[in-house]
Amino acid sequence: MLTKRFFAGILVVLMAFVMCNANLAHAQEQPKAKSLDERLGGVYAIATIVDDFIERLLVDDILNANPKIEEARDRMPKAGLKHRVTELVCMVTGGPEKYNGRTMKDSHVHLYITEKEWQAMAADFKITLDKFKVPAPEQGELFAIVESTKKDIVMATPMKK
Repeated sequence: MLTKRFFAGILVVLMAFVMCNANLAHAQEQPKAKSLDERLGGVYAIATIVDDFIERLLVDDILNANPKIEEARDRMPKAGLKHRVTELVCMVTGGPEKYNGRTMKDSHVHLYITEKEWQAMAADFKITLDKFKVPAPEQGELFAIVESTKKDIVMATPMKK
């Protein structure tokens, strides 16, 4: 009788093991969807895109007309800005990097960004994404992320600069 119970117990353990492995194998068969970070090429590809984008912003006439933006640029080295933006983009697109900067609101409230300046930034971003042949679906996801920050960046009523 002990032998039957022993073998029955072993059989139950083996069946559980087989079922667990079958479920694990099934889970491994279905590939995990890639994050936007991965689809963009990871941190190095994102850093390259950010580098081009920031360089484009630095020479944008519409943005340069805002003296508050110029003052902010004088306070933060270009390399530091590129680093922070790269961290942010990587993090919000699902990468392992962590953004260590201030909130979008805290970073922009004193710049008095207008809708016109926002649109100029968005146009520059589009040019950069097209330059690097970022596919339309990924561009759509990136613009949705950017758009989600607009309320913290653009002033509802522009102030005198």
